[in-house]
Amino acid sequence: MPFAMLDLSAAVVLYCTLVAGVFLGLWLYYDHRDHARFELERRQTTFHCIKCDALYTAPAGTDLAPCPRCAHPNSRLRF
Repeated sequence: MPFAMLDLSAAVVLYCTLVAGVFLGLWLYYDHRDHARFELERRQTTFHCIKCDALYTAPAGTDLAPCPRCAHPNSRLRF
């Protein structure tokens, strides 16, 4: 029994280290997950309608999208 030989201060340090490790792991997991979700929402493709002069966006990777005002299909803007 190796834990029976630990004194109180060593046991407290070990417990605090384990708790801090768990919280650090949870923090890193949720930070990575939220960052990935935010990047998916942030990445948009911009369109300009040549018929009604409206600017609008669509999800990333869309090359052709209808205008929300007049439904005219437009290709994405290229910079």
